[in-house]
Parts: sequence; structure tokens; C-alpha cells
Amino acid sequence: MFRRPRTLDPRELDVDWLIVGLGNPEPEYAGTRHNVGYMAVDDLLAPTGDILQPVKGHRAHAALYDAHILAVRADTYMNTTGEAIGPLAKALGVAPDHVIAIHDELDLPPHKVRLKAGGNENGHNGLKSLTEHLGTRDFVRVRIGIGRPPKGTSVPDWVLSRIDTGAGLDEQIESAAEGARLITRDGLGKAQSVIHART
Repeated sequence: MFRRPRTLDPRELDVDWLIVGLGNPEPEYAGTRHNVGYMAVDDLLAPTGDILQPVKGHRAHAALYDAHILAVRADTYMNTTGEAIGPLAKALGVAPDHVIAIHDELDLPPHKVRLKAGGNENGHNGLKSLTEHLGTRDFVRVRIGIGRPPKGTSVPDWVLSRIDTGAGLDEQIESAAEGARLITRDGLGKAQSVIHART
């Protein structure tokens, strides 16, 4: 079993993949629709009980999911996620197509999870920031459906409001975490066939 240091030093890591949960770091944003990416990273780490630790020299917290996969949350706000993740990926030598962004998706209904590589950001500022700082759209996305806001509710108010909890959300978050795992293990195509059949 490899050791997990208290503070992760990128110079000491041999990482092939970054699994990045998108969200906002302050406690008041926990449990909101915009933070489902954070929830999926928590689910990913739950079986081992690993805790996200500061990454030396970077605005991020992370944990080794296994010896060559780093689960990450940026310490920045959602809209500036790339400012933390771009430099970290570069420092670790991880190519953009081995960065997996787990994020909320307005264009999918609740309880749906879809996986894809590249594509437009569809107005998602966290994805726009990743594109800017990775220098490409060719990173992998695990899209967690939150649906469109009801009439009279703005998109910012919708994404920053509390998400409905319960079995449906739990299964959705588990599927998102499993999707990220499968991508790193079996590739995107096989991961899509499993997850898309499930949700």
C-alpha cells in the first residue's frame, strides 16, 4: 500500500489522470446544484476514507485515488476553476485528455449522468475556465443533470440553490463517480456503455 502524505507535493507524484470535481469551496455552497461535482469526488474517495489534502504550491486540495489517479477540488470559485487546475495539470505532466471534469449540467434532467470528451461549454463558466487554462476543450466531462430552472427562477439562483436529496441523487452521484473510475480504467467508450445504460 502506498503512503498518502499530509500535504501532496506534485514533484513527488507520478499521476496519469486528474479527476476534478467542480464546485464552490465555501460551506454555504455545500449541497447546492453547482456542487454536485464536489459530491462525486467525495463519493469516489468514500470507500477508502481518504481526505483531500492541500497541494503544495497550488490552489487545490487533492487525494490519491490510486497510485496514478488524483482526485481534485480547486480552492478557487467555480468560475475560476481553470486557474487552479491548469497549472496543476501542467506541473504533473497530465495531458488535457486525461483531465476528467465532473460538473452540473442544465441540459440534462435530474438523475441523468452522461459522459463525453470535448465539446462546447454551453455557458458553464467552470468549463470555460478549464478550456482557457488547459488551452483546449479536449478534456473529458462527467455531466450530472440538474435540469433547467422553473419559470421565474434565474439560472444563478437555480444552480446555487439546494438540490433535492434522496435516493435519486445518491444514485446519480454514485454513477458519476463510477463513470470517472471507468474512464480511467476501461476508456471512455466502455464507460459510456455502462453509465448511459444505467441512468
